Amino acid sequence: MIKTVGVQFRGAGRVYSFDPAGLDLPVGTAVIVETSQGEEYGTVVSPVREQEDDSIETVLKPVVRVATDADIKKIRENAELEKNAYGICTKKIEEHGLDMKLVDVEAAFDGGKMLFYFTSDGRVDFRDLVKDLASTFRTRIELRQIGVRDEARALGGLGICGRPFCCSSFLTDFQPVSIKMAKEQGLSLNPTKISGTCGRLMCCLKYEQEAYEDLIRNTAPVGAYVSTPDGEGHVAEQHLLTGMIKVKLESSADGVLRTFKSGDVTVLKRPEKRKEKKPDKREVPAGEREKEPIKSAQQENPETEKAEERKRSRGRRGGRRNRTPREAAGESNKTTAE
Repeated sequence: MIKTVGVQFRGAGRVYSFDPAGLDLPVGTAVIVETSQGEEYGTVVSPVREQEDDSIETVLKPVVRVATDADIKKIRENAELEKNAYGICTKKIEEHGLDMKLVDVEAAFDGGKMLFYFTSDGRVDFRDLVKDLASTFRTRIELRQIGVRDEARALGGLGICGRPFCCSSFLTDFQPVSIKMAKEQGLSLNPTKISGTCGRLMCCLKYEQEAYEDLIRNTAPVGAYVSTPDGEGHVAEQHLLTGMIKVKLESSADGVLRTFKSGDVTVLKRPEKRKEKKPDKREVPAGEREKEPIKSAQQENPETEKAEERKRSRGRRGGRRNRTPREAAGESNKTTAE
């Protein structure tokens, strides 16, 4: 067993595990930790706990110390530097005429490096910009291109629910979200209603997906042939959250739908999945066949067409081809016999 503590940087994002080094670190403690990029400032978000040695893939780096007043002062100075650097970099981007949008600036705790995060539709040649920034700030410069989701996390804001963005408040990582989730949850497929401010599908579609998948497995699907307390019929509608199912009974002459609880319905036969027939590329639609001109054998075979053309030209000239000696002798013998 090994003791670990969870530390988060910049107030949101992924939580990293560090060796507490015997320090008492309650949640919310500001600490200075050792990273591959040098010393960094972070906040404890999960208390010290013991984990199995096999669950730790890499050697844990230690927590150097609890942040002192001098460290807090350094953090404030870096925040002011980042604010000034943002304005300077924005002006230099305009001077170089680069098609990029600056999102955030991050200064290392020890001042050995500055990171500039930006978004762009394509690749950007920013080598001259890096040289210009390095000569201005006299430190190592690094530019990183990020996506629209990372941009929303960095900038923050309010979602359509009225609450702060999930990605900038409590999400530690982005989970894959698909349009299939919206379909299974019975949501409108209007992009403006299921997309977040970043333009991608809302992360909250993932939160209840497992519950919906469990409900779908235990609920009779639409079109299934079922048995109910009032007889047999086909499922016309289903309401996953309420657990109610509307069935069109075979014994109902007026076709009125009857409502039953999901537990009172037994599936006798599930609906067959429709298999969409892929069109054969070699097949031509009927409408296009009628429009195609009918081609003769001569048009389809160029060699045959040339041979027919030679025959027609000989007929127009009225001449005969040269006879061989054998053919000439045969005609002479025929004349003598007559």
